[in-house]
Amino acid sequence: MEKYLDLKNTIDYSKLKFAGEIIKNGGLVLFPTETVYGIGANGLDENAVKKIYMAKGRKQDNPLILHISDFNMLSKIAKNISEIEYTLIKAFWPGPFTIILNRTDIVPDIVTAGLDTVGVRMPSGNIAKELISYAGVPIAAPSANISGRPSGTNISDIFQELSDKVDYIIDGGECEVGLESTVVRVIDGIPNILRPGKISPEDIQKTVGTVKVDDHILKNIKMDEKVLSPGMKYRHYAPKSKCILVYSPNNQKMIEKVREISKGYHNPLIISCNENANCYDVRNKIMYGSKENLREIAQNIFKDLRKVDEFEPDIVIIEGVKSEGIGLAIMNRLIRACEYHYIKV
Repeated sequence: MEKYLDLKNTIDYSKLKFAGEIIKNGGLVLFPTETVYGIGANGLDENAVKKIYMAKGRKQDNPLILHISDFNMLSKIAKNISEIEYTLIKAFWPGPFTIILNRTDIVPDIVTAGLDTVGVRMPSGNIAKELISYAGVPIAAPSANISGRPSGTNISDIFQELSDKVDYIIDGGECEVGLESTVVRVIDGIPNILRPGKISPEDIQKTVGTVKVDDHILKNIKMDEKVLSPGMKYRHYAPKSKCILVYSPNNQKMIEKVREISKGYHNPLIISCNENANCYDVRNKIMYGSKENLREIAQNIFKDLRKVDEFEPDIVIIEGVKSEGIGLAIMNRLIRACEYHYIKV
């Protein structure tokens, strides 16, 4: 059976019908969303969802997100949706926005890690939406990567590690956003950001007037704590090499600290913005984009983290960015990739 579908240069989404049948019948499908690629299974089928955890090597206390294509699916999996939750849904769906809602009994415990809530998202990417429609069920889909590794934003980066673990692969080219969705839970009428993404605190505040950013976004979480969202626990987004994140609001101070650290190693690799790359006299450098364009950096960061181990560095030093707008999501992913080795100067 041919298990690869190339949709990079076509809008004939009828070809997704076969992939939808695989989902419906309990199989795994690798597919693109506007954020990152996902490993998808029938989110209402406990045995199918177990296959996701096995394919990724993911611990089952880490909840999954259900992806839907219409509001009829929402009514089947979520209940008691409040006015403010509906306001957020109307503002940011379809799009890179996940909201934690009270779940119905139809949602298996394995999806929610035993919680009474479930994360729900309606993706805006046409391939994802059509795939869910053809499947006719909500699709449980974490990021396409072996757990702990950087998420996949194109098929070539993840093909080798995942192709023999799924039943079907859909290639939609590069993902538009490059970071996983913003995850929000409304607590006492206030939206709490549990995982930052393209939809920023500023976007949410403009919509409903108030927002809170969870304390764990830029800090470690205890291993025995229950988490409400994916991406809050465990080593994540990381290459095999040790990484250090350096940031200062003063660009020259940041450059000087990166130089200082790099001098202590034989084969350092520096990941920097385009504007600073010439400031470093090292053999190995990766430029992740312009500091004037954080969306470009967001789109490139996972792809660039996946290149790191090719250089076999003894240390990776990464320039940070300002934690505002999508910069908060970038810093969240980089801090996790560096396993909280973070220096602010």
